[in-house]
Amino acid sequence: MFICKYVRGTFVHLYEEIGARLQSERKRLNLNQEQFACIVGVSKRTLASYEAGTREAGAHLLSLAASAGVDVLFVITGQRLPVAERVLAEDEMEIVNCVRDLGDEDKGAVKRLLMAFGRKP
Repeated sequence: MFICKYVRGTFVHLYEEIGARLQSERKRLNLNQEQFACIVGVSKRTLASYEAGTREAGAHLLSLAASAGVDVLFVITGQRLPVAERVLAEDEMEIVNCVRDLGDEDKGAVKRLLMAFGRKP
């Protein structure tokens, strides 16, 4: 069974879109099919069928993929997670949140401090 949506005068198979985005994420993570299949607990052949859109990538697979760094929101919807939510570790997010609460003058001081360490904010 194929699930379709109507886009600009044509029907598009959602499984194909999701599969293409799953493949895109795998490549973004610099993983080959064999490596990624091992991470998500399927055979290389099964992964190929997900990426081709001939088989539905279910919640369990996507959950395991997320633990490997896959942006699951992007895979499902085509929309990326905001960078801060996707990339920052918990301690990094704490720092960002602290800086957000500062006034402009204090933010400037933090920026100068970071630049003194040789890192551009």
